[in-house]
Order: sequence, then C-alpha cells, then structure tokens
Amino acid sequence: MLDSLSPSLKAGVLAEALPYIQRFHGKTIVVKYGGNAMTEEHLKRSFARDVVLLKLVGLNVVVVHGGGPQIEQLLQRVGKKGEFVQGMRVTDAETMELVEMVLGGQVNKDVVNLINQAGGKAIGVTGKDGNFIRAKKLLMANKDNPGDLIDIGQVGDVVSIDPSLISLLDSGAFIPVIAPIGVGSQGETYNINADVVAGKIAEVLKAEKLVLLTNTPGVLDKAGKLLTGVTPREIDAMVADGTLSGGMLPKIGSALDAARSGVKAVHIIDGRVEHALLLEILTDDGVGTLIKSK
Repeated sequence: MLDSLSPSLKAGVLAEALPYIQRFHGKTIVVKYGGNAMTEEHLKRSFARDVVLLKLVGLNVVVVHGGGPQIEQLLQRVGKKGEFVQGMRVTDAETMELVEMVLGGQVNKDVVNLINQAGGKAIGVTGKDGNFIRAKKLLMANKDNPGDLIDIGQVGDVVSIDPSLISLLDSGAFIPVIAPIGVGSQGETYNINADVVAGKIAEVLKAEKLVLLTNTPGVLDKAGKLLTGVTPREIDAMVADGTLSGGMLPKIGSALDAARSGVKAVHIIDGRVEHALLLEILTDDGVGTLIKSK
C-alpha cells in the first residue's frame, strides 16, 4: 500500500503522526483485539505491525484478545452448539474447558507469535497467571424481566485486577497479550467478556486510550450512519431506545464504564480496515467512533 505513495506523501504521513507520538509518548493504550482483524491474514499482519510500531515510538500497548470464532469452530468440531444470552456466551463446565484451551492456548499464542514475528516482544498471559484477574460468577439482569437474574454458567465478572504484572512487562519493553480468563476465590475458572476485561484493565492502568476493534465502522445511529464522536449521555439514550443491542451491549457497557472511570478516550473502530490502529491513534482522520470521557 505504501509503495504506491510518492516520497513527499510518505513524508507528509510521518509529519502528521509526530504531534500524536509526542502527545502519547509514555502513555498506556489498551487494545481489545477481535473480529475480522483476528481471522483474516492481511489484517492480522497489519494489526501486529501497528502494535509493534506504537511500542517502538514510546506507547505502552496492552492487548486483550477475544476468540469467539475460534471457540465456535472447536465447539462445532465436538458437536456442541454455542448459545448466547444478551450478547454473552452461556458457558457450562465442558464448554469452559474448551474456552480455556482456545483462549489461553491457541489464540493467545497465535497473537503472541504474530507480534513477535513483526519484531515485537510479546508475552502471553491469562488472568490466572499471578491471579491478576480476580472474578466472580456473573448473574445477568433479564432485560425483559428486570427483577429476574439469569445464570449463564462459568461466565465471570471482574472483581479486581492487580496491575503489577502488566506494569512489570511494560517496564521491560514487553507487550502483554491477555486472554480474558479470570480466577474465583476458590480457584474456579471463569470466561469473561474480552471487552469487559479490556475496559477494566484500562481503568486500573489509568490508560490514555481504550481501543475496541469491531466488525462495524463504529457506533451507528438508527439510519446506519457512523457517529464519529458521542458522549456517554448520548450512548445511554441509544441503548434505551434500542439503537444499540445484542453483542454491541457488552462492548458499549465496558466503553462507558472506562470513559466514566478516568480513561480519557475510548475508540470503537473498524477492525476490517488495514492499519486501523495507526489511523485512529496517529492521524487526523480516525476510522471509528470516539467516546469522550465527558
């Protein structure tokens, strides 16, 4: 792609990035990696190069990955059907074993390898390592019957996050790659929504930015038009009137919590766009929706 640009255009791109590099140098950026960006080869390579470049210019990048498509593939192979309630995966004990195999093993190591192949120093961990993500069983409020709670199995909610492991990796020039698996008070394993984990980690690390890669252009209004900038209040109204629903709800919920808890900016961006991370963070023209903290 860059080969088709003239030298002057390339220089212009670099010059445009300079003030952003200066502004964000030494700051923490938490990136939730999922969707097409995790499954299409050219987008995987693009993502890995973006992460390495951001680290090299002085940003502390923390990656939290999902793995929905990979989990679905394994469930189908063993004859299990995935079930979702209000955008959250129902996880019985057998499914939890498979989820941990996929997220903590296959997907985590694939992401680590991608980043390392691009020249980075990635280290893969789950929330069970050092007990750094403490969790409890999530009981979901039934949106159709507000007084009713839904048990969806070994699905967890974050109780606390110990930032010391991530800080240690950051200080050693490593890039943490985190699988969203938490541990309960009795050693139970919990599957936690990756958007929720990314949001909580961004809060605890007092991150400059939380970036959520999605399979949509960003937050869309009722007419399907991209909203490039929205406030938490506007998001609340869109959830209330049903504009935002389904799998977008956990993403939006974690984005709002992070924005209200001190993360300066939350970006919901289109992971189907090559080099979406760099475009959103280091250029004047973003590729998604910015949710400001105020």
